[in-house]
Amino acid sequence: MTNNTIALITGANKGIGFETARQLGRQNIHILVGARDTARGEEAVQKLAALNVQATFVELDVTDEKSIAQAAQSLANTFGRIDILINNAGISGGNANKPGDTVLATMRTVYDINVFGVVAVTKAMLPLLRMSQSGRIVNVSSGLGSITQASDKNNEFFQINNLPYQSSKAAVNAITVEFAKELADTSIKVNAADPGFTNTDFNNHRGHRTTEQAARVIVHLATLGEDGPTGSFQDENGNVPW
Repeated sequence: MTNNTIALITGANKGIGFETARQLGRQNIHILVGARDTARGEEAVQKLAALNVQATFVELDVTDEKSIAQAAQSLANTFGRIDILINNAGISGGNANKPGDTVLATMRTVYDINVFGVVAVTKAMLPLLRMSQSGRIVNVSSGLGSITQASDKNNEFFQINNLPYQSSKAAVNAITVEFAKELADTSIKVNAADPGFTNTDFNNHRGHRTTEQAARVIVHLATLGEDGPTGSFQDENGNVPW
């Protein structure tokens, strides 16, 4: 048991997820490193410990309902609650720019992680979040999931037309709104974060933003005060159009 705020981050063993863990950990928040690969998860815990961050590895495959259920039960037995859930795990599904060339198997794989994984993990962790005095859920989305921006010919990313990834993040935004509506009468706030085009192996290091910059909006939404918004989609500058 711990009196610290407890944050579960899926896909926290690298990239934006790891940096989010580092930044939250610097606020004396106990980090639960959700990862499906034990070796990578434990390595991330060791790296965080070296940075004076209290962290625990949680074996969690967002595509496996049994794995999710086991993780939720383990956390219930060990901590009795979680205060923050960050649905960070995700994949791009490649760089296809023609929806007509989309391979349905690829799209199913992307949705299994980016969409169904978010729903499955959130559902499983809701009982633990309800035990928190101020639960927070942050779904890591993308500006590419903004239908408004995808339709804007003046947007810098207008030429990107990746059906699996962009539609999956649009779905994440809708999921955010629906859970926020369900939980509107509770202390749990649910928001979506756009970390921006970040230099990670997710995009073969083509991004121009650092992980430190990318994690800021996630950390902000994860630590909102009681007067903070719910059901919003934000980057570090404020609201992003749906």
